[in-house]
Amino acid sequence: MESFQLILASTSPYRAELLGKLGLNFTAKAPNFDETIQPNETPEALVQRLALGKAQALSAESNALIIGSDQVCVIDGAIIGKPLTRANAIAQLTQQSGKTIRFYTGLALYDTNTQQSDVKVDTFDVTFRTLTTQQIERYVDVEQPFYCAGSFMSEGLGITLFSSLNGKDPNTLVGLPLIDLVTMLDAHGISPLN
Repeated sequence: MESFQLILASTSPYRAELLGKLGLNFTAKAPNFDETIQPNETPEALVQRLALGKAQALSAESNALIIGSDQVCVIDGAIIGKPLTRANAIAQLTQQSGKTIRFYTGLALYDTNTQQSDVKVDTFDVTFRTLTTQQIERYVDVEQPFYCAGSFMSEGLGITLFSSLNGKDPNTLVGLPLIDLVTMLDAHGISPLN
C-alpha cells in the first residue's frame, strides 16, 4: 500500500466531523476555487465540477489524495445553495414546507501523483412537514443554518422539520458521502478497517 497524505479540501466543520468518523488521519485545507454557477448547469454537473475543482485547487500538495465535496438542493426546479442570511433561510424553508426536495452532493478524490480523479454524485430526498412561519423562524433563530444548503442541519434540530428522509447514505445529506468515499479510498489501498 502506498502511503498518501489525506487532505480534505474544505473548511466545513461538518465535513471534517464526518470524515473523522472513518478514523483516518487527515488534514483540512481551504481550497481557493470559484463556486459560481455556470449558465444552464445542471445540479449534477455543478456539484461534480465544484467537488473536483476544490480538490484540484490543492494539487500542489505532494503525494496526496485530496477529497473535494459540494452540495446543492433543488427547490421547484431551481438550484439553491447556502442562504447566508436569516431572511434567505426563512424564505428557503418556507418554499420547502410540505414538499420533497432533492439534494445533490458531489464527491471527488484527486491523486496528486497520477493527476487522476474519481468523481461521483449522490442524491438524497427530504420531505418536509408543513411548517408554520413561527416554526420556521424559531428553527432559524435556534440553529442559524446560514452556511447549509437548504437552510437546515439534519444532524441537529433540523430533524424536526421532516416527515421522511430517503437516500442510500445519511452522511450525504450532511455533506460528505462516506459510502462512496470508502469505495474510492479502497481503490488506493486505504481502508478504515485495515
